Amino acid sequence: MSANPFAVKSSLPFEMPPFSVITDADYAPAFDAAFAEHIAEIEAILASGEPTFDNTIVALERSGAYLNRVGAVFYSKHSSDTNEVIDALYEEYAPKNTAHTDAITLNPALFARVDSLFNSRENLGLDAGSKWLLERYHREFVLAGAALSAEQRQALMAINEELSALEAQFSKNVLTEGNDLAVVVETEAELDGLSAGEISAAAAAAADRGLEGKYLITMVNFSGHPLLSSLKNRALRQQILENELVRAMRGNENDNRPVLVKMVQLRAKRASLLGFKTHAHAITADETAGNPENVHAMLRRIAPAAVRNARAEAAMLQAEIDAEQAAKGEPSFELAAWDWDFYADKVRLAKYSVDTAAMREYFELDAVLNDGVFFAAGHLFGLSFEPRPDIVSYHPEAHVWEVRDADGSSVGLFIGDFYTRDSKRGGAWMNSFVDQSELAGSKPVVLNNLNIPKPPAGEPTLLTLDEVTTLFHEFGHALHGLLSNVYYPKFSGTNVHRDFVEFPSQVNEMWLLWPEVVNNYAKHYRTGEAMPKEWIENLEASRIFNEGFGTTAYLAAAILDLAWHELEAGASTDALTAEDVESFEARAIADYGLDFSPVPTRYRSTYFSHIFAGGYSAGYYGYIWSEVLDADTVEWFKENGGFATEPGMRFRNLLLSRGGSLDAMDMYSQFRGRAATIEPLLKRRGLL
Repeated sequence: MSANPFAVKSSLPFEMPPFSVITDADYAPAFDAAFAEHIAEIEAILASGEPTFDNTIVALERSGAYLNRVGAVFYSKHSSDTNEVIDALYEEYAPKNTAHTDAITLNPALFARVDSLFNSRENLGLDAGSKWLLERYHREFVLAGAALSAEQRQALMAINEELSALEAQFSKNVLTEGNDLAVVVETEAELDGLSAGEISAAAAAAADRGLEGKYLITMVNFSGHPLLSSLKNRALRQQILENELVRAMRGNENDNRPVLVKMVQLRAKRASLLGFKTHAHAITADETAGNPENVHAMLRRIAPAAVRNARAEAAMLQAEIDAEQAAKGEPSFELAAWDWDFYADKVRLAKYSVDTAAMREYFELDAVLNDGVFFAAGHLFGLSFEPRPDIVSYHPEAHVWEVRDADGSSVGLFIGDFYTRDSKRGGAWMNSFVDQSELAGSKPVVLNNLNIPKPPAGEPTLLTLDEVTTLFHEFGHALHGLLSNVYYPKFSGTNVHRDFVEFPSQVNEMWLLWPEVVNNYAKHYRTGEAMPKEWIENLEASRIFNEGFGTTAYLAAAILDLAWHELEAGASTDALTAEDVESFEARAIADYGLDFSPVPTRYRSTYFSHIFAGGYSAGYYGYIWSEVLDADTVEWFKENGGFATEPGMRFRNLLLSRGGSLDAMDMYSQFRGRAATIEPLLKRRGLL
């Protein structure tokens, strides 16, 4: 194992994994050796005599470094650049990793040490951070099932291992289906309405699959597609959206209906075993929401107004359709889901003089990144970004920057991997190869992934407004990791409550249209001319338009998540079958009053990777839950200097740098000076 690149800490800058020498053959032996080393470290803790904070809790924090190194690379590689070998390893090692984790968290002797320290915590002379660490370990052990009987622990381990295998299968099916359902277009004429760059990207995607002379429209991870706003071909729009909506539910080998039903049943059984009414109760017990009832109380305040606004928007779109068809002397047609984006852009243009398609020529990727995203981070937080082409990443399209603080000291590394490819799962996300920690002496290495269509060589990458928003959003997560300044690894960066983790990323979206920022990056990719001021003003004025659609689609997905995970273990859950999935979805959404056919749920169950393969089960509500804090924070910035270093540094020092080192809501109150209020969110989304 001495030759395995994961066996020792990387000697590269910032402990960057040595990607130039890592091969697919390294993962299995590295995992096996890392599991063994971690167990040996746990055994050493158990043999270390009377439990103390240092020989138990700190030792737990130090343990598992080898496993962290291989796991961080492998799971990121599986998401960002997979292949058949990595897929097979994922299916094999995801359950093994779960079993390994259970062997530690369900170890009765280890829990006894943690429990004894927890019970005497007031007498240990711990500082506030160390006491919080002890409390977090104890709570996590209890919620994992450490206090159960031996028989119950065995049952729990079997459930966890089976769930891990099912999550791997779900993820694989979504990726395969997304590739299989890409739409092949025969002629350029069918792509009328798309820009030259979009057509070139579709041609390049087809060529990559050996379909020279044709065009390929690849799938995205949600119920929609960026091209639907500009494609004039209604039949093609319909085909694209319908392909999205049937993903992984076509009755083939990639059908996720039986997979997710089994997962729902197992999660319900696990929750019952742990003493909770439902899986949703088990998950929210350790979130800022506390319980699903609190979540519903907020969502039910929002849902009726969201649907009302969506119906009003639909009426405007239908009027546009009627007028357009009458002008052509043709019969009108009823607004359908695949028409929404197309006619929303027309109404937005007519009502607010906002042409989002024309804006793309002002949103060139490198300019948005360097003169927008990086510029804002520099002005607010004192950061600078130096390209490091000498540092090899896991894929040629994954570029590396060294991040420096205002005093010139190194903060860490940022990696940007922005283009879509068949080997990358859909969506956008942040993860890390190395977490910051004073205890470990490590600085952060964080990664952002997006799925922007790659243009042919030599052509510019022009972004949609949504893609610009996503770039700012994901970099907010990256900042949370990069600016971490904590002692213990458990608290580093985004290691916070799931329904708090989206908060910093949503705050970072505020800067994309802030005058000083947008004027710095939104310049025509050929002429360098700044985007017209009136366009930006009109875009700001139009922000509430189409929020009914966006909020309704999001809420439908959040409710679907809760509905699956508020099922109680028992006869009714056990009787669920794959054939029940579609009717269950329809009932759950209708029961909340969110059923409106022109607005499909943002994710259908069979490709809802957030909740069935991504760690957000019973937690998708967290986006809007966090947005309450976000909207309140935007108001704070406006009241305290706006785009300025002083408020930026307060946000950095009291929130971004502290990770999970104290209770999330206490942290927010310390920053804001009070608890958050929901009114700014309601105003932002037009829900007052």
